[in-house]
Amino acid sequence: MKLKKAISYSFIFLSLLSTQAQNKMTPEEVARKIADRIVNSTTYLFENKKTGETYTSVKDIQLSMDVQVQSKYNNWHYTNGVTNIAFLELGNKLKDDKYEKYVLKNMNFVFNEGNYDYFKKLFDQALSKGGWSAVRNVNWHMLYRGKRLDDNGPMGASLIELQERYPDNAFLNYINETADHINTSEPRLPDGTIARIWPHENTIWADDAFMAISFLCRMGQFTGNDKYFTDAAKQIINYDKYLWCSAKQIYYHCYHTDNKEHGVAHWSRANSWIFMAKADLLTFMSKNHPLRDSVINSFKKQASGVARYQGKNGLWHQLLDKEDSYEEITGTAMFVFGLAQGVKEGWLHPDFMYVAQQGLKGMMQKITPEGDVTSICVGTGIMPSLDFYYNRPTQENDPMGEGPVLRALVAMIDAPKYTEINAEQQYNKIGRKK
Repeated sequence: MKLKKAISYSFIFLSLLSTQAQNKMTPEEVARKIADRIVNSTTYLFENKKTGETYTSVKDIQLSMDVQVQSKYNNWHYTNGVTNIAFLELGNKLKDDKYEKYVLKNMNFVFNEGNYDYFKKLFDQALSKGGWSAVRNVNWHMLYRGKRLDDNGPMGASLIELQERYPDNAFLNYINETADHINTSEPRLPDGTIARIWPHENTIWADDAFMAISFLCRMGQFTGNDKYFTDAAKQIINYDKYLWCSAKQIYYHCYHTDNKEHGVAHWSRANSWIFMAKADLLTFMSKNHPLRDSVINSFKKQASGVARYQGKNGLWHQLLDKEDSYEEITGTAMFVFGLAQGVKEGWLHPDFMYVAQQGLKGMMQKITPEGDVTSICVGTGIMPSLDFYYNRPTQENDPMGEGPVLRALVAMIDAPKYTEINAEQQYNKIGRKK
């Protein structure tokens, strides 16, 4: 028994030492730890899952559904789009081009080494034989499918930033395909609001604010065409109309237009997707855009609501209004990102920097000194029961969380410290009775 207690106390002591060491690291140091771990762990190989064979390129091998990319950081998925954006922002902030070169290497691996055509053939083959359900078994199927914003929004957004630095026809073609999808094919309500046709027909998902706007605002800057900013701003205005809960001052995860009911959850990550989308839109849109003030007002309104749900450890909960749900890092990171950007750009009162700083402290408790990111909620759809959200599993070191966390850390690198007005410094402003 004494031995067990000693081991237990030792574990607690070592955990405290690890936490203390992490708390002393700066946002830049933690961001480098995470980014360098990702860079060093990314392989540029394909693997036959049945035989175990690996290949540096697939252009000369026989077509096989068993062949898949080895590294999760080279999957074609919206989470890697966010991570790519974070890497580009980190490189900009630190004046270190190794991070943007990493993104370039990843995209060249997809588009410019003979690999794209191989999996496109597999995709076409699967689609012709088994339909849309069959293509899910094809590596990079989201690259070719282009039927939903998860397929192309954030990945296309990161390609725009890369295209501006390293022009490439393959990148440009995909960017234009994504723009065409959003402009002409993406399901929308009669008023132009982006909606999905599941789990109910024409369901508005809070998540899609970022999935769409991350691309729209960058495309607006890339092309100089204001229509992209106008579309993005109208999405924010309409999401406020459909998803905002005035009683709780936060968003619902969804709205079903068929039965005119909101979903059951005020899910943290859904709210934070919207918040990060607004921050991105305000960063890219012109100062004189006629809808800018509407977006700023929406951003301020959400910031005030979000601040009221921050937990005692600086983190936000999986369900914002349910303190018995677990503390979760992706929502926290995107709130920190948005709050820091808002204060730095003057969209928010400096008081919100205190909220961001507490959020950063909470995030640090979920990141190890080695740069491992924990407490990442797995991918989450819409379900009609809170039980689903309460019991979503968490994971470690996945782009679902690493991208948002990196964006938050980058935003906090040069964020001003919160300072409150000193009472004594104000006394001279108060008159004295004669």
